[in-house]
Amino acid sequence: MRVQTYATRPMPPTQGWQAKLDLAFAKPADMTVLVRRQHHGPLVIQRPFYPEGEVCHVYLLHPPGGVVGGDVLQINIAAESSSHALLTTPAVGKFYRSAGLWAAQTIEIDIDDDAAIEWLPQETIVYQGAQLKSRMKLNLSGAGRFIGWELFTLGRPASGEGFNAGAVDLNWHIAADGKPLLIERLRLDQNAFKAKWGLQNFAACGTLFAKPAGKQLLTAVQTLIGDAPYRGVTLIDDILVCRALDQRCDRLRAFFEDVYTLLRPEVIGKKICTPRIWAT
Repeated sequence: MRVQTYATRPMPPTQGWQAKLDLAFAKPADMTVLVRRQHHGPLVIQRPFYPEGEVCHVYLLHPPGGVVGGDVLQINIAAESSSHALLTTPAVGKFYRSAGLWAAQTIEIDIDDDAAIEWLPQETIVYQGAQLKSRMKLNLSGAGRFIGWELFTLGRPASGEGFNAGAVDLNWHIAADGKPLLIERLRLDQNAFKAKWGLQNFAACGTLFAKPAGKQLLTAVQTLIGDAPYRGVTLIDDILVCRALDQRCDRLRAFFEDVYTLLRPEVIGKKICTPRIWAT
């Protein structure tokens, strides 16, 4: 099947980069293929990879290498029935200090019956003074499946930089067959960064969502965590939610990769196949 690839109409002018990427996946035969690829501005993808046969692996690229105040990124992903795609990034994301303007990032994922999407971007560094609004909207139909995470580092602890200025607004909206199942809103600023009810000065934080999941998977992740501090997991209906804090993002990332390795065979129905780009 031919891939449609063309630029969409320009967005209205603003004070920053406006970037939009629309992707759609289908499985017309024995493998998932990219059937739609539309983009505007600096958001593109590399060619699809097939390290495990039928599953389509895609790497999202943001050529500027970082996001500043006023930039707007929008990513729309659609998985048609029975298709399966894994999306990641070739490097960490960066949101730089802002003079006052907010940067915005919106991801909307539609998953049809019996389709699966794995949303596994590498971690995001939010520089001190950055202002970011991030919104994830997930719509599943029927027996749609999903595993996805968000991993953030606030400030640059290796350089002695904390997070004494700036703010991050995180929003997740997960719905199944049109019914909202989970709505989260989280604001991370200098107060939340330091507070005991917040990040307690931990620079790295992350959340993983998986659907569908049950008590057996909940118990398995609880066993994996054991007595390790600042790690937690819960089950909301059939959505597994795992959270963690750490001073180092590499340790946080390693933990979530362990959780992902445990979950993927049950949630997605496939053994682990780590994207090659993570090893570079």
